[in-house]
Amino acid sequence: MVLQSGKPVPVWGMADANEEVTVAIAGQKKTTKADAKGQWSLKLDALAVAAEPQTLTIGEKTIKDVLIGEVWLGSGQSNMGLQVQGANDYEGSKAAANVPLIRVFTESSPSATTAQAVGKGSWVICSPEAVGHFSATLYFFGRNLYDVFKQPLGLINSSVGGTPIESWISPEAQQGSAELKPFYEALKQEAGKFDEAKAMKGYEREVAKWAEEVKMAKAAGTEVPRKPRDPLETRKRKGDVGGLFNGKISPLIPYAIRGAIWYQGEANSVDYKAPYYQSLLTLLAKDWRGRWNDEFPFAWVQLPNFTRAGEGWPIVREQMLNALSTIPNSGMAITIDIGDAKNIHPTNKQEVGRRLSLWALGAVYHKDVADTSGPLIDTATVKGGEFVLTFKHAKGLKAKGALTEFEVAGADGQWQPADAKIEGETVVVSAKAVAEPKQVRYAWKDNPVATLFNGADIPASPFRK
Repeated sequence: MVLQSGKPVPVWGMADANEEVTVAIAGQKKTTKADAKGQWSLKLDALAVAAEPQTLTIGEKTIKDVLIGEVWLGSGQSNMGLQVQGANDYEGSKAAANVPLIRVFTESSPSATTAQAVGKGSWVICSPEAVGHFSATLYFFGRNLYDVFKQPLGLINSSVGGTPIESWISPEAQQGSAELKPFYEALKQEAGKFDEAKAMKGYEREVAKWAEEVKMAKAAGTEVPRKPRDPLETRKRKGDVGGLFNGKISPLIPYAIRGAIWYQGEANSVDYKAPYYQSLLTLLAKDWRGRWNDEFPFAWVQLPNFTRAGEGWPIVREQMLNALSTIPNSGMAITIDIGDAKNIHPTNKQEVGRRLSLWALGAVYHKDVADTSGPLIDTATVKGGEFVLTFKHAKGLKAKGALTEFEVAGADGQWQPADAKIEGETVVVSAKAVAEPKQVRYAWKDNPVATLFNGADIPASPFRK
């Protein structure tokens, strides 16, 4: 395994009632006593980086080949879960994966109705044989850190495809949120519409049809189609409110980590959920940090370009942008130029990981990087019938091709295509059809063309003001 360096390291477990437990590693020894139920915990003092294998003893148990370095948690839905073998250039990734100082733990527990103390999974050493099954986003993020530090790196992946953010926040935190009451009322109404018997009948028909298609495919020597998903199993896998927190996050607490990255939002892009995403993401960060008792750095991936009907997709993007102001010590990887219009699982996870690592290297580790983010809208001021826009992270502001995707609206609220030009670190936007502009927006589509970038070659976040 890999233990976090430079901060106290909690160690905990079960023993006989009132039993004395001693923990030792790297010349340090701590002793505590289990309570009447046999539960015990202690904190090791901050450990120094150690690339040479250490031995951790807990009572009479011995864990060998323990490294001490940096540990990061990655969580979310299928785009965090997507493995290296499904990302671009798998062969190249395999060839470069003989890195025994990187170890990956994948939390494999299911959702649960109550908070679990013990999870499932094991630490795997990074190798050409193992790397294909690692989370691609988490691995490429971590690999960029490792290439800078050349120190032990532990990556913990806890993710489940197709899951909403409300499954990943503790039920208690959500029950105590007054501002989210309308959201949970909407959830109840949607849950009430689910007809289990009807869903299973439909599933049985799909399975019967699938069985015939399998026969035909085998006879023709073509690829066998995938079996339809059981709707009841799918609902269970996604977890009720807090279900995945209980089953897949709770067992990891309070394992010492440097920070966390999050890649999710697709499942919350339906219209009735999208407007609540900022509040939910803010609550998740606050809840996790509170339970870890650590204000660790936290960053997320903004939804990429993808063809999705309705306005939910750009609204979730906006909510993610706004969350930067409500979540301290946070960052966001902007990805509207590296998605796939027809694939909700874009495969260029190398660049997603790189952009997250630029944030971590610059904002967390205080290294000199080109920038930690793409341009983020700051102010929008009307002057002489034009909008003058200022941005954070605007050094080297530039256009790629024509500067398109800008729109303005007047008092009537009707959006019109606008002309835009870069002046230093500002963008000036105007439309002949709108003499008195009141609102401005950029890339407000599910699948926009990214045209505004900074000198670090990172695109500007979509926005509306």
